[in-house]
Amino acid sequence: MVLLLSDPRVAQVPVADCGDPVISFPAVIGGSISGAVDGVVRVRRGLAARLVEAAMSLGDGLSPKIIEGHRSAHAQLRIIDTYATELRRLHPELDRAEVTRLSSRFVAPLGVAPHVAGAAVDLTLVGPDLEELDLGTPINATPEQSAGACYFAATNISAQARANRDRLAAALSGAGLVNYPTEWWHWSYGDRYWAAMGGHSHAIYGAITEAHAA
Repeated sequence: MVLLLSDPRVAQVPVADCGDPVISFPAVIGGSISGAVDGVVRVRRGLAARLVEAAMSLGDGLSPKIIEGHRSAHAQLRIIDTYATELRRLHPELDRAEVTRLSSRFVAPLGVAPHVAGAAVDLTLVGPDLEELDLGTPINATPEQSAGACYFAATNISAQARANRDRLAAALSGAGLVNYPTEWWHWSYGDRYWAAMGGHSHAIYGAITEAHAA
């Protein structure tokens, strides 16, 4: 059973922020923090170190390409509102609680949002030519748009896409990140969901404040 970010068990995880700063980090990781740069994202320093570790384990000229890291609370709320509006249009019979639950398959409630904590990245794989590999769906494809193929364990994707997902997952999980299983591209470290899935006593990253600026 998939644990969704809207589940009360996630919100109940305490946060003891370790104070890790948010740093600028290359969007394409070439095996070291100074790897091939194609733009930058903002992430917590501890997450950045683990992304470097994951990149170094990939081999064969493959690199993670980060599409998004830290996201403001305002941006998070905008995505929530947009997707919830779409769900209500498609399913006018749903009550508020069910809309919230279904919305959390694609976008986290603000209070537990890993991106707002600088603890998550949305990413894919690229080859030596920096072309994106087949991962089955575009990043940010909703369950409705992709017929559920956005779920990490989806069976309605090609064998090559499955192999690419599994390779990405092996590198990231090996470096201590956890996947949100309704989005193959979303991986986090240090947030409440990471703590809940890993059996940790608390999250080490909470919502970003000015004190976290590097």
